[in-house]
Amino acid sequence: MKTLLVIGSVWPEPNSSAAGGRMLQLLSIFKQEGYTIVFASAAMDSAYMVNLADYGIEKKNIVLNCSSFDAFAKALQPGVVLFDRFMTEEQFGWRVAASCPDALRVLDTEDLHSLRQARQKAFKEKRVFTTTDLLVEEVAKREIASILRCDLSLLVSEYEMELLTTLFKIEPALLHYLPLLVNPEALLETEQLPNYQTRRDFIFVGNFLHEPNFNAVLYLKETLWPLIQKQLPQAVLQVYGAYPSQKVLQLHNQKEGFWVMGRAANAMEVVSKARVVLAPLRFGAGIKGKLLEAMYCGSPSVTTTIGAEAMHGDLPWNGMVTDNPALFAAEAVRLYQDPVIWYQMQQNGFAMVRKRYLKPLFETDFKDKIVLLQTHLKTHRVHNFMGEMLQHHTLRSTKYLSKWIEEKNAK
Repeated sequence: MKTLLVIGSVWPEPNSSAAGGRMLQLLSIFKQEGYTIVFASAAMDSAYMVNLADYGIEKKNIVLNCSSFDAFAKALQPGVVLFDRFMTEEQFGWRVAASCPDALRVLDTEDLHSLRQARQKAFKEKRVFTTTDLLVEEVAKREIASILRCDLSLLVSEYEMELLTTLFKIEPALLHYLPLLVNPEALLETEQLPNYQTRRDFIFVGNFLHEPNFNAVLYLKETLWPLIQKQLPQAVLQVYGAYPSQKVLQLHNQKEGFWVMGRAANAMEVVSKARVVLAPLRFGAGIKGKLLEAMYCGSPSVTTTIGAEAMHGDLPWNGMVTDNPALFAAEAVRLYQDPVIWYQMQQNGFAMVRKRYLKPLFETDFKDKIVLLQTHLKTHRVHNFMGEMLQHHTLRSTKYLSKWIEEKNAK
C-alpha cells in the first residue's frame, strides 16, 4: 500500500489562496497514483478549509512538540512525507527522519520565504534589493537548511530554481520545478467567457494575510487609482481578498470608485466578469496565482516586474508589465478602453497557460521523479552530504528544543 503523509502548517483553503489550490493539485497527483493520503496538521480548523473526506483523504490532528507524533508516524510508515512549508519541516522533519527513516521527504516551498522577506525589508528601507541581501537573511539560513535536509524540494518559479543553484549552490538533483497547474478542462473557449463589451470594472484579488497583497492595495489606493480615475472618472476598482483586516476595510470609498468587497465566494467568476486585473506588487516571491487565474479567465492584467517574475518566460504578457506609476495607469486605461488590444492580450494569456501551466506538461515528470528517488533513495542521500550533515548536527538543536518544550508542557 502506497501511503503519503502530508504535514501542513494550515488546512487547505483553495478559495482563500493559491497555496491552498496548489496543495489540492499535489494531493490529486498522488491520489491518481493510488496513494492512501493522510493530511496532518496542528492548526485549528477554519470555516473555509476543504472537507478532506470529500477527496478520500484522512484528516489527522497532531500536536506540536509532542512525542505522540512519533508513535503516529511510526505506525503509519508512509512511503512519502510532504511538508507544506520549510517551517513545518523544521518542526517535524527530525521526527519523521527518526520514525520513518525510509520515507521520501519532500518539501513544497510554495515560494522562497526568505526571498519575499528580504525584498520586503529592502522595500521598507527604501533601497534596491540585491541577491546579496539573501546571504545575510536569517530566514534564508533556515530555509536553505530545510531544503538540504529534504530529499526533494518543489519550486514554482524558474527564477528561484536558478537562485538556489547559483547563489546557494544547491545540487539540481534536490530540486524540481513544478509550477501552479491548470487542468485542461478548466480552459474555456473565448466564446464561453464574457466578452469585452459585457465586462466592466477593474479588479484586484489577493489574500490579505499575505503582506505583499495589502501593500499592493495601499499602493493602488494612494497612488495608482487616483491616476486611473482621473482619466476614467466613472470607473470602479473592486478589491477582493480573504481575511481582510479593519485597515483593509477602511480603504473602501464608494465615491472614489474604490470598493473593498472582501472574500469572493467564487474568485474565478468575479475575475471573469472584470475587464482588467490590476496587481501592482512591489515585493514578493514565487509565481502569482491571481495572475495565472486572470490568464485562464481571459482577463488582461497590468502588473509589476515582481508580479510577472518567472511567469511568462519569453512569451508576451497578457497586458503590461511596468514599475512606473504613470505608465501603469496609462496602460490600465488603454486596456480598459481599446477592445482590439484587449482581445490580443487575452489571447496572450491563453497562450501562456497552454504552453507553461497545463497539468499534462508536468505531472508525468513529477511522478517519475518520485518513483526514481524512492528506488534509489540511499544513493541519493549519500550524494547529499550537506543534507546528511545537517541531519546529524544542526537538527539536534531543534530536536532538543522541542523535547524541552514537551517536558515543560507536561509540568
